[in-house]
Amino acid sequence: MAFGISRSELTRWKEEVEKGEISFLTHFWLDERFPTIHCVTKVGCSDINKLKNWGASFGLKTEWIHFYKEYPHFDIMGETQLRILKHYGLNDHIVRFKLS
Repeated sequence: MAFGISRSELTRWKEEVEKGEISFLTHFWLDERFPTIHCVTKVGCSDINKLKNWGASFGLKTEWIHFYKEYPHFDIMGETQLRILKHYGLNDHIVRFKLS
């Protein structure tokens, strides 16, 4: 279950993904499979080769891509999530979703 984002944030993410940009969307998230995780960052891009290469640069495997409609994306969590958000200077995500 996703929560903690506005419709405009989701719309912006979808538009950027559709344009072939690497786009980040962090939201609160609860899933019983991951009891210690409280949020996830979706990193999406409609250009699959660009997304694969982006993921590989951070050690993410191609088979981890979620092909959801026209919004292919990686779900990143935990230490990987924090490392990537810091790399891109997305401190607002880190603070807002209490990641450190």
